[in-house]
Amino acid sequence: MSKPIFVLNGPNLNMLGRRKPEIYGTTTLADIEEKVRDRGEELGFGIEFMQSNHEGDLVDEIQRARDEACAIIINPAAFTHYSIAIHDALEAAELPVVEVHLSNVHRREDFRHLSYVSLQAETVIAGAGAYGYIMGLEYLAQR
Repeated sequence: MSKPIFVLNGPNLNMLGRRKPEIYGTTTLADIEEKVRDRGEELGFGIEFMQSNHEGDLVDEIQRARDEACAIIINPAAFTHYSIAIHDALEAAELPVVEVHLSNVHRREDFRHLSYVSLQAETVIAGAGAYGYIMGLEYLAQR
């Protein structure tokens, strides 16, 4: 099997299913991971899935991805809107990047409209809920 796809998740996504279900739904991050692994297997991709509430941990994983992954799917959560460190790490990784957001960030608060990650992403999927991760995998498969 070729290198895996790294699926990286930012702060508070470990609270999915419990935090603001009217915005983020009732699906848990464990549910998403299971679906992503299943679909990844069907598409012939290995998956490395991680979540952290710490910016530096995500930067470390992105740096590791440069040598160990074929692509990155990232839901940076709040880091989307202010993390130049994650932006720079994605740029240095030189890999295809898919940015995923469960909610439609463009229908929310103004501060959520700015994404430093989008500057490095080939595509952005927002508002498709948990299915956005699957859409990201399918995008990478057809790429």
